[in-house]
Amino acid sequence: MNAPFRINGKTIETKRLILRPFKPSDLDDFYEYASVDGVGEMAGWHHHETIDKSREILNVFIGEDKVFAIVLKENNKVIGSLGVEKYGMEEALTEFDGYKGREIGYVLSKDYWGQGLMPEAVKAVIDYLFNELDLDFLTCGFYNFNHQSGRVQEKCGFKPYRSLEMETRMGTKEQGTLNILINPAKDVHFEFSHPETLIYKDN
Repeated sequence: MNAPFRINGKTIETKRLILRPFKPSDLDDFYEYASVDGVGEMAGWHHHETIDKSREILNVFIGEDKVFAIVLKENNKVIGSLGVEKYGMEEALTEFDGYKGREIGYVLSKDYWGQGLMPEAVKAVIDYLFNELDLDFLTCGFYNFNHQSGRVQEKCGFKPYRSLEMETRMGTKEQGTLNILINPAKDVHFEFSHPETLIYKDN
């Protein structure tokens, strides 16, 4: 089942990053990376063509309070986002009944790709969700053309869970992989549903 989640002012610090709630003054930084062609598209959404679009999305982030701003310490610049979202098909995926989980998703400024920053952020949020909020599992997906995102998830311990056709926010459908990470401190044993999409191997 989807665990309740709000950031509630939480700040997470790593060696190079600060993860915190978004605020209105982040608009220029947000638009700077979200407006670059190819950034949003890797995550299934159109890059922002106007700052008004970024303002609209930023207001949603602030109102829903479930997306961390990723801030680079060296220049105090917002360079990405990491959302703790509800996983989909909650009623259909009966293996998660009685277990608490969420789905994470992320975007990073193109200027900072290839520096290991996203695994650093994801690992810190995993630690918070598992060790402080006591979640049992997390899911995280990627479109199969986005090899970088798949590699981030692999580095963070996620295992392939389901092979699915995923709908993008651009109105297209793409083949994708949904990954899963189980809290290693928990005694979690799933009886998986929908074997036609299942690729998980418990090893």
